[in-house]
Amino acid sequence: MKASIKKNNRTLTDLVTACQHNDQRAQTLFYNRFRTDLMRICTRFARTRMEAEDIYQESFVKIFRHLHGVQNPESIESWMRAVVTRTAINSYHRHKKEALNHSMDMSPMDFESNDHTCMIDQLSVGVIDEMIAQLPEGYKRIVNLNLIDGYSHIEIAQALSITDSTSRSQLLRGRNLLIKKLRKQGITGYEMP
Repeated sequence: MKASIKKNNRTLTDLVTACQHNDQRAQTLFYNRFRTDLMRICTRFARTRMEAEDIYQESFVKIFRHLHGVQNPESIESWMRAVVTRTAINSYHRHKKEALNHSMDMSPMDFESNDHTCMIDQLSVGVIDEMIAQLPEGYKRIVNLNLIDGYSHIEIAQALSITDSTSRSQLLRGRNLLIKKLRKQGITGYEMP
C-alpha cells in the first residue's frame, strides 16, 4: 500500500485503502485533499472561523473512525459531505444557547415570490455563501440545509429539533431577507448574467 502512496496516490481508491490500513501519510493527504470543499460546508454552519475548524476536525475524527467500513471509495465524497453536515448540525445543538428565533427579522413573508430561484441560479457559489453568511443564525442554518444541501423541511425539523412549520417559516423569512440583500447589491430576479 505504501508504494501506491509514494506514487502520488494515483487513484482515490488507493488513498482510501491506504487510510483504511492506518497509513499516516495517506491520512494526511486524504485530510488535506478534501479540505477546501468540506470547509465550505463547515463555514456555512459555523459562526466563526475557529468554530468551522472545530467542526472540520471533529468531522474527520468521525470519518477516520468509520472509514474502514467504506466499501465503495468512489462514492466517499458524498458520504463525507453527509458526515460534515451532520457534525455541523450536532455542533449547532451543543452551542444552542440562544433561541432559534433570537434576533430574527420579522419582516413580512412573500409566499408568492419565486424570485429567489432565478437570482440564486445566476450567482456563483462564493457570492451565495457570502450572502447567506450574513443572515441571522437561525435563517442561515435553514437556508443552507434547504436551498444549498437539499434537505426537506421534515429532515430539517428532525435534525434541528424544531417543527417542520418552523422550518418553513424560517426558510421563507430567510429567503426574503436574502432577496433583500441581493437586491441591495443590484441583483434582481430576472436579469441575465
